[in-house]
Amino acid sequence: MQLVVARVGRAHGIKGEVTVEVRTDEPELRLGPGAVLATDPASAGPLTIETGRVHSGRLLLRFEGVRDRNGAEALRNTLLIAEVDPDDKPEDPDEYYDHQLMDLDVVLEDGTEVGRITEISHLPSQDLFVVERADGTEVLIPFVEEIVVDIDLEKRRAVIDPPPGLIDDRAEIASSRDADNASGDTENSSGDAENTSAGDEA
Repeated sequence: MQLVVARVGRAHGIKGEVTVEVRTDEPELRLGPGAVLATDPASAGPLTIETGRVHSGRLLLRFEGVRDRNGAEALRNTLLIAEVDPDDKPEDPDEYYDHQLMDLDVVLEDGTEVGRITEISHLPSQDLFVVERADGTEVLIPFVEEIVVDIDLEKRRAVIDPPPGLIDDRAEIASSRDADNASGDTENSSGDAENTSAGDEA
C-alpha cells in the first residue's frame, strides 16, 4: 500500500536541496539515499533520493536530476509517497503506522465511546488523532502516552484518559447521546482538543 512519508518544503541553498516535513517515524528507512518515491502530484515524480542530511533540526534532501534552486522550488508542497507492505510493523512495539490507526474506535477507560479516528495529523510538536464523533463534530486528541493509554489493534480501538477540558463534558459522547435523545434531552457539543505516542507514517 502507498503511504505519504513526507512533504517537500522550501528550497535550501542553490544546489537543489529541499527541506522536508517528515511524516514517518522511520525516516532513515523511508527517506534514505536510493529510495524511490512516488509523488502527489504524480507529474512531479517518481523521485529518487540522492542525499539526505539534517541541518538545524530539519531534514534536507536532494533528488537525482534536481541541481539548482529553481528545480528544488518547483517541488514545493509535493507529497512523497512510499510503497509499504500492509503487514509491515514498526520495530518499536509502541509505534504504529497511520494505516493501522485509521478507523479505530476511540473510547474512554470506562468504555464510553468518543468517536472514530478519521485522520492522523503530524505536527512538528506532536501527532494528533482527528476523531469524528457520532454527531459529526471533530475533536483532536494528542497522541501521547499520558492521554492515549492503550492501542488495541485486534479490538480496533484506542483507549484514552483525557485531562479536564480536552473533551467537552457536555458531549458525553457517542454512546450516551442516544440515551439522552431517548429521554428527550438532546445535547449539542463542539469540543476541540489536540495527538502518536508511537508514531506512524503517512
